[in-house]
Amino acid sequence: MGEKNIWKLLWTYDPNGLVVVNNQMKIILVNPAFCRMFKVSKEIQGHNLEEIIGHNISCFKRVFSTGENIVGKQIRFSERDLIALKVVFKIPEEGLVAGIFTDITHKEKQKEEKEKIKEETIEKVHQVIDQQMETAQKIASLLGETTAKTKAYLLKVLEVIREGR
Repeated sequence: MGEKNIWKLLWTYDPNGLVVVNNQMKIILVNPAFCRMFKVSKEIQGHNLEEIIGHNISCFKRVFSTGENIVGKQIRFSERDLIALKVVFKIPEEGLVAGIFTDITHKEKQKEEKEKIKEETIEKVHQVIDQQMETAQKIASLLGETTAKTKAYLLKVLEVIREGR
């Protein structure tokens, strides 16, 4: 198997979304994972990247102009229900920029769900504490009432005993 075939297999089976654009932001290449992630067909080649990822192309333009790579930035595509880590880098000898998108939607949603459960648990703990405080105050109030009544009756008993002597 030749080197070219190995690269083609890697391109085809890589679970990360891969896209290559020219300086006019026209899509030159995409792999199947990119098409699945962004719910598009392979026929998007030749289209403007902005049609697919929206205003998020500014990072591609910045990499073109500065040559500075962007590595590991999280990006959210709300309209596509997708959260990804992106890597954008220049291929200077070809005059192209490539982007790699790693789908972390499931992981981020799990993290958000855990955070939601944590917040709900904290709220429940506060409610239980408030209920316990209220119950303790009621018990203290009742004890105070019965103690006061007991004291009053005991004072009457003492008074009766003193008078009977």
